[in-house]
Amino acid sequence: MAEAERPLRLGGMALANGLLVHGPTSWAVAIRGADGQIRTASGRKPRLRALARDVPGLRGVAGLAEALAVIPLVKRALPEARLPFESRRVLAAAGAGALGATLLRRRGADAAAMLVSLAPSLMALRVGEVAAYHGAEHKTIGAYEQGTEDHTKEHDRCGSHLMAPLLAANLAGMTLLHRVSERPGHLAASAVSLASMGAAVEVFAWSERNADTATARALRVPGHELQRVVGTREPDASQLAVGRAALDAILRAERSA
Repeated sequence: MAEAERPLRLGGMALANGLLVHGPTSWAVAIRGADGQIRTASGRKPRLRALARDVPGLRGVAGLAEALAVIPLVKRALPEARLPFESRRVLAAAGAGALGATLLRRRGADAAAMLVSLAPSLMALRVGEVAAYHGAEHKTIGAYEQGTEDHTKEHDRCGSHLMAPLLAANLAGMTLLHRVSERPGHLAASAVSLASMGAAVEVFAWSERNADTATARALRVPGHELQRVVGTREPDASQLAVGRAALDAILRAERSA
């Protein structure tokens, strides 16, 4: 296939009322407004990943920082866009999770602390329409990549595939840190968390490059189950229409770029 005909590498983030899509150079968002109408916006992405493109570990953290840096741009361009964490229940869970994780780490229960800290993210997926828009993201982007009319609500490049390697790397790092220091400080624990995220992204990227291997398939099993059971829900026609609007918007933005 000619270079110009190859599908763009796209990623996304489900919102409470729509979908944010990332392309190589741009972002685009589509939401269903309170009046039932679809609204879109788009813009250029900050290029943070290029600063650490050839540094394993750091490039993954830079990529995640790049995705987070887009969020204020989205809110400025389309104030109606509602993030998954814009919910009192989720914010309360985040506060309780942070407190619980801190107490567990002080007792040396690092694995339990990591699981507790993930609870707000899981709750965000179960509030309102977030899981359905997550499913719309996968179906829309997956169908575009494969040139088909439909796709499953699970996707091989979903961020859920980071969870298992992230937990494993964080547990290994904290175990090593406790061997070095009986009471490690917050700075050291934060460094381990960042290193764990970088390692998880490297595992994620390796799995994508070697998708046909038995190891890569095994690494994707926890993520697919997380998507199937908790992270996604079959979207309805209205939510799929928002997904298609987001896809059209990102393709227009990338063509302009």
